[in-house]
Amino acid sequence: MNLDDIFDWILSHQQNYPGKHQESQPRTVQSYKPLEPKAQVFQIYQIQFHIVLKSTAEYIKEKLFDGKVYIKYNQQGVNLKEFGAFTFEVLSDFIKPMQHSNFNMSKELEIQRAERKHIHNIRPCFVPDNAFKYFLARYPGKEEITKPKSQHSIYQQGFGMNFCNAGPIAASCYLGKDVVQSIHQAFIKAVHDLTRLSHDLHIDFGFIKVSVVSRDLKYKYQQGFVNQLNQQEYELKLRKSDLATSQHWSTSYEEKWAKSSLNQMLTRPNPNKVQESYEKTMALKIMSLDLNTAEQTQYSKQNKMNKKEKKYQKYISNTISLFAAIFNFQVYLQNNINKMLHCLARYKFSNPYKSIQRTLKVNGKEYKYFSLPDLKDNKLDKLPYSIRVLLESAVRNCDEFSVRSQDVNNILNWETNAQQQIEIPFKPARVILQDFTGVPAVVDLAAMRDAMKRLKGDPQKINPLCPVDLVIDHSVQADVSRTPGAFEENEKIEFSRNYERFEFLKWGSTAFKNFLIVPPGSGIVHQVNLEYLARVVMEENGWLFPDSVVGTDSHTTMINGLGVAGWGVGGIEAEAVMLGQTISMVLPEVVGFKLNGKLRDNVTATDLVLTCTQMLRKRGVVGKFVEFYGAGVESLSLADRATVANMAPEYGATMGYFPIDRKTIDYLNLTGRPTEKVHQIEAYLKEQGLFRYFKGGHDPVFTGESLELDLEQVQPSLSGPKRPHDRVSLSGMKHDWQQCLNNKVGFKGFGIPQEKQTVKSEFTYKGQKYELDHGSVVIAAITSCTNTSNPENMIAAGLLAKNAVERGLSVKPYIKTTLSPGSNVVTKYFQESGVDKYLDKLGFTTAGYGCMTCIGNSGELDNEVNEAIKNQDLVVAAVLSGNRNFEARIHQMVRANYLASPPLVVAYALAGTVNIDFDTQPLGTDKNGKPVFLHELWPSRDLCAQTVEKALKPQFFRDIYAKIAKGTQRWNDLKVEKSDLYKWKHDSTYIHNPPFFQTTELTTNEIQPIKNAYALLNLGDFITTDHISPAGAISTKSPAGRYLKEKGVDQKDFNTYGARRGNDEIMARGTFANTRIINKLVSKVGPQTVHVPSGETLDVFDAAARYQKDGQQTIILAGQEYGSGSSRDWAAKGPYLQGIKAVIAQSFERIHRSNLVGMGILPLEFINKEGADSLGLTGKEQFTIEISDKNLAVNQIVTVKTSTGKTFQVKSRVDTEVELAYLKNGGILQYVLRKLVQA
Repeated sequence: MNLDDIFDWILSHQQNYPGKHQESQPRTVQSYKPLEPKAQVFQIYQIQFHIVLKSTAEYIKEKLFDGKVYIKYNQQGVNLKEFGAFTFEVLSDFIKPMQHSNFNMSKELEIQRAERKHIHNIRPCFVPDNAFKYFLARYPGKEEITKPKSQHSIYQQGFGMNFCNAGPIAASCYLGKDVVQSIHQAFIKAVHDLTRLSHDLHIDFGFIKVSVVSRDLKYKYQQGFVNQLNQQEYELKLRKSDLATSQHWSTSYEEKWAKSSLNQMLTRPNPNKVQESYEKTMALKIMSLDLNTAEQTQYSKQNKMNKKEKKYQKYISNTISLFAAIFNFQVYLQNNINKMLHCLARYKFSNPYKSIQRTLKVNGKEYKYFSLPDLKDNKLDKLPYSIRVLLESAVRNCDEFSVRSQDVNNILNWETNAQQQIEIPFKPARVILQDFTGVPAVVDLAAMRDAMKRLKGDPQKINPLCPVDLVIDHSVQADVSRTPGAFEENEKIEFSRNYERFEFLKWGSTAFKNFLIVPPGSGIVHQVNLEYLARVVMEENGWLFPDSVVGTDSHTTMINGLGVAGWGVGGIEAEAVMLGQTISMVLPEVVGFKLNGKLRDNVTATDLVLTCTQMLRKRGVVGKFVEFYGAGVESLSLADRATVANMAPEYGATMGYFPIDRKTIDYLNLTGRPTEKVHQIEAYLKEQGLFRYFKGGHDPVFTGESLELDLEQVQPSLSGPKRPHDRVSLSGMKHDWQQCLNNKVGFKGFGIPQEKQTVKSEFTYKGQKYELDHGSVVIAAITSCTNTSNPENMIAAGLLAKNAVERGLSVKPYIKTTLSPGSNVVTKYFQESGVDKYLDKLGFTTAGYGCMTCIGNSGELDNEVNEAIKNQDLVVAAVLSGNRNFEARIHQMVRANYLASPPLVVAYALAGTVNIDFDTQPLGTDKNGKPVFLHELWPSRDLCAQTVEKALKPQFFRDIYAKIAKGTQRWNDLKVEKSDLYKWKHDSTYIHNPPFFQTTELTTNEIQPIKNAYALLNLGDFITTDHISPAGAISTKSPAGRYLKEKGVDQKDFNTYGARRGNDEIMARGTFANTRIINKLVSKVGPQTVHVPSGETLDVFDAAARYQKDGQQTIILAGQEYGSGSSRDWAAKGPYLQGIKAVIAQSFERIHRSNLVGMGILPLEFINKEGADSLGLTGKEQFTIEISDKNLAVNQIVTVKTSTGKTFQVKSRVDTEVELAYLKNGGILQYVLRKLVQA
């Protein structure tokens, strides 16, 4: 609640204040008439701000009030000194009635009045003993100030001296309306921003009180009510029966007190500069009063007042100017007293939207929820459905601190606010992890527990506060393929290779609460989420609310196809969410994407998503939501929608959202969700207005002009050879491939000279001779949740394989063919439909249930194939049904990688080359020597749908996922010791205690300027997280390989960078170790750079280590879309460990920019369409950036100076105040750790 809210509250409740009591007999004197609201709002003239130390309160409570707490009773039912004021309070532990989270101040006051107790204000106030004595010695009429004479009154003192306001830091402003209005904005912003950052810390203070007094009420008080005291003596007697337990003051005493107080307040002169200066000085002195008595005595002797000081003494005896209060508020912060704001967080305000709480009865049970329709706001109907999910979260979590009423209003006003870069908080319902990113997350949590213990905190505070699911799917590799026992062999190798990692995760599942591990061999994280983990509607303590999720994999967006809001975040941001932090995000624009018609018979959902990706990339949707609508959406299956949503990172969007409709409900039934749960989901969503009817009704409002696609125009497609958004139509594939050979090296070129384009490399494999040329397919993989979650796509591959085998076609034996389903359910319906045996015959045997080839876990190619590629430096190809095809991601030897649907993967495996036109060239010849064309083998969409309908049963899902909680035999055989703190193994090369928290202290270090920094690398466009922190195999020649050798690890046991993300020593050495990275500082492609001072060419890690040893700072220069690709926290952690202070790029990928801030690295963006090349920067200059705690702000423009004399400006991509706080703390986890220690 801010002062604007308080003003509104006063205006709506003011008529209850001036003597309006619920009396049985009418008053004989006319009561005051409330002023017109329009006139009142500009006449607020007093603002008070009080802070009381908790220790002071406890001391006075014990010493002066015998350990009891007293409430002020006033025989008039009104606090005369604060007549017309509304008091807003946050109280500490010992005030039990107000500690409850549902306490409502205004409601409580109404109840008190209704019960004729006439308690108009509840405000326990206490004074430090030395402050009390100080004021006794100086305040006129001190003989009237006495200890309270009864337990019901703490206001028995004279001449306006409020005994209880002497001790608190009291700030009152009696200024004109314009001054008050101008000051209150800055004042409340400072209070609110800092409070919000520390919303979950416990308090060290008694309470904070903000009061606002209406000027007109104060004058009416003076002119009317005071004069009534003599005339209405009988009323005092009348009220004695209501307040029998209280001790009353005499009428004459009351009148004397009131008149004296009013005279003092209303006759003071307006403050001038001299007075302001004096009050400012005295403010500092008064705020030091809770020192010990000896210090106070010394203060009294040293500060004898001169005449001018005495003149103003009476004006500052118990009030301080608001200006002075703000000044001292800042001084206190600078002296590490910012905890005084934390008291605001301890008191849990009742949700201001309680009035729209409703009850829903389903299946005989009652549930509570916050009803969006009952907001009664016409703007709700215009909101995109994705924004409605954000709105519901804001309404439900509104506490006026972490989430404010203003945040709710900002979301409701999305149509006008979406392009204003307005920050909103969002609290996801749960977090999902995969093991590559999950292991370092659990390592961080374990390290934070160690730090918590070192800092004298409770290690148990480091615990997930929301459900966290971790699916182990990134560890399995295709070491063995094309054999019936491939899955079993690969899982056996997986456990052997990753024993330490799995043991560590098993420890985590026992040490942390709300933490579920889905063991190896269960499936791919996003498919398991879609088929099993997603709740769609959360149920918690009798409350219902929409499911929402953030995950440490960028393709978390797949769940958008189910209507669940979710997206990828960095591992460090996910860890913060686990520990109770809200996500600070910019209210997103929502791009509408209208779908019409239906897909043609020979087109798959993969073709659709590649088409959408190309269109949306062209439109530009980075940082935006995309929401699909139109009649065409209804023609898509839920699995088709999930395929499209999965690739949101590839088209650049935060989400690719499909609102919930009847297809969603059908899918929940298909996947075996309990019938009662499905009924609950449907009933809740319809009540909330979150259930979409694509036919009929009206469409929401979207940002700008919507995109539109006729599904009948979608063509069979691939994407590649190096980026997922470079779509190629199947009919134009051969031409495009030949163009890529000719084009210079780039995203669409390999720069192969004309005379070398026809070379062939012969080799012998298993006794037979074969040959490879440019475009030969060496890897064909049906992989990735993008497609393996889509039964129709998978059945299409099986039916095409069946048709091919029946025609006598086969796949060359040297091609590495793999099948890695996203869940065991795929195997079930393959077996049920009978297509599994045909896939087996073509070499597509199940190699494992995990990501495998899609993330680079493709395993090694046979030596004969490797040598054949090397001999002629061939550009060979991989075709996979994945979502990422960046260079060197799939395999170091494979430069061309194409994304395609599962049936096209089978087709290209049969063809053995991407240099083919399927319209005119056959896949091969049948048993009779007749050419076989692709269109002859291709199954229709109708046939695929019919096969799925027969083969896929809900019981499959129930049976498969019932086993997850039980675990596999290998997983259950892992034995770990239960403990709160992890026992680090110093000789481990997999799990290592990271340095991030080992030196963290409670105080923060100031941000230092970047001076004379060198560029560690000068990079171009589209540098991905794979370039920055590769996930694939570790080379023996790399710094990480050399380190492992020194540790006695054999090359066969090196494993991958992804598998070793739990060891910072490996990952720091693996940063910028991608063999295909292009650094402008060196002439060759590869992971090297120039150490500028010496001119030596070194591995990037070695150069970074030398800079650090010499105490020299470093930065990175980069082009557009820096950090694209997977959400990989080590792409920020690695540069941090290499000593990089800032990255200056033309643009950043959303998640990676956030990760950089989360690690304390400053992201800076070139402006005015400039870049390193256009500015003539070589990367060999030295760079100075003058930043500090004082001058760094959100999206600030910063000047960069170079050693050559060039200067240019960049924009700070610290996008929110919360991110600024993270940066000042050295990172998000350091920020969270400090808060939890102090809590």
